[in-house]
Amino acid sequence: MFNDDTIAAISSAPGEGGIGIVRISGDNSLNILNKIFKGYKNRGIEDLESYTMRYGFIYDGEKKIDEVIVSFMKSPKTYTTEDIVEIYCHGGPIPVRRILETVLKTGARLAEPGEFTKRAFLNGRIDLSQAEAVVDMIRSKTEKSADAALNQLQGALANQLKKIKESLIDIMAHIEATIDFPDEDIDDVLYESLIKDCDNSIHDIDKLIKTADTGKILREGLNTVIVGRPNVGKSSLLNALINENRAIVTDVPGTTRDVIEEQLNIRGIPVNLIDTAGIRKTNDVVEKIGVEKTKEYFNKADIIIFMLDSSEEYTEEDEEIFKLIKDKKTIILINKVDLPEKLDRSKIDKYKYGKTIIDVSIKDNKGIDLLKDEIYNFVYSGEVKYNQEILVTNIRHKNLLIKAKDSLINAKDTIVQKLPLDFVSIDLREALDSIGEITGETIQEDIVNRIFSKFCIGK
Repeated sequence: MFNDDTIAAISSAPGEGGIGIVRISGDNSLNILNKIFKGYKNRGIEDLESYTMRYGFIYDGEKKIDEVIVSFMKSPKTYTTEDIVEIYCHGGPIPVRRILETVLKTGARLAEPGEFTKRAFLNGRIDLSQAEAVVDMIRSKTEKSADAALNQLQGALANQLKKIKESLIDIMAHIEATIDFPDEDIDDVLYESLIKDCDNSIHDIDKLIKTADTGKILREGLNTVIVGRPNVGKSSLLNALINENRAIVTDVPGTTRDVIEEQLNIRGIPVNLIDTAGIRKTNDVVEKIGVEKTKEYFNKADIIIFMLDSSEEYTEEDEEIFKLIKDKKTIILINKVDLPEKLDRSKIDKYKYGKTIIDVSIKDNKGIDLLKDEIYNFVYSGEVKYNQEILVTNIRHKNLLIKAKDSLINAKDTIVQKLPLDFVSIDLREALDSIGEITGETIQEDIVNRIFSKFCIGK
């Protein structure tokens, strides 16, 4: 997987800005800069020291391209562990593109997506879990999701996995030592010790797995679907949560005929809020399509907000919706409590088990804060708290942890049955390989390439 050529790319965001950045990494970086850069008063870069900057101009042959500041960082104390040059130019599409083209003509190759970070991984500066945290940090939607990415980037997950690996290696060493002396009987004390060691490692892995749902939400957002029959206040709720008139609100049932999606921040949690068409029997072809799309979104939802109208009687449509969402995590909002109540609440008693009921008045802004609290409590529930230092945010990591846990459970069962310890070693090795895939120690090249293909080119 190793490439020893020199790569370059634009590392600043596209569009206009104060500063644009072109990054170069590889053994030929300084030589390329020397050919295209002239410092103030024709000063060269022969005496340019690592971690210093110099003012001057970039030239394409005799043609002056832009006024710049350049920096040089000498290997191995750099992001990629290679020589790195960065050119800071005026932040517009034309200057950065022209400078990049000049760099490429002078001997660099255009970097592939994520190749700078990929080189940091291949050169041993970071492990694969830390590399994946880089893109999580870039794409974080709230402070909490940025905090989770930063913890992983600084090695919190890697350090915990290292401790688990060391425990498994100790168990294997114990087993190998026993196998090396086959003439000695294996007593019950040894079996009990091995079972206890396996239980401890299973417990440590299980603690990480339990954080995965929260971690996934912080990384990708909480898919929250608002459902209800027409005219119960779904669009008004969306507008109230995002503090703008995003959805059209009228007294005419069936106004919302398509799905409306918005992203917002609730107590630091990224929420993908989805307002759906009201569910009811209708002969309107367009509205029918909207209702069917609403039902499709049920399966994608992490949590459902089901709205009922306090000022109207319970209907067949309400009953149908309850049946559709009975197995989903649901917050029931009883809206319009500022009006005289006609809703027979006893009708919903058989569906309310495990669901939270909140009285709201969107008109009077009553109950909105309680709804936000409930969403927060849903994400940070059980053993997962806001100050949790380690969160598993990646579905790849979760699946590999589950695989490692299953291998350890098999190892423990083998020990309990007092089968040959060689079989235990096989299961322990599989657990170690699964953990190694998370950090990149035992991973295949095609998976590495697939992971870094999701990065932007300049990172």
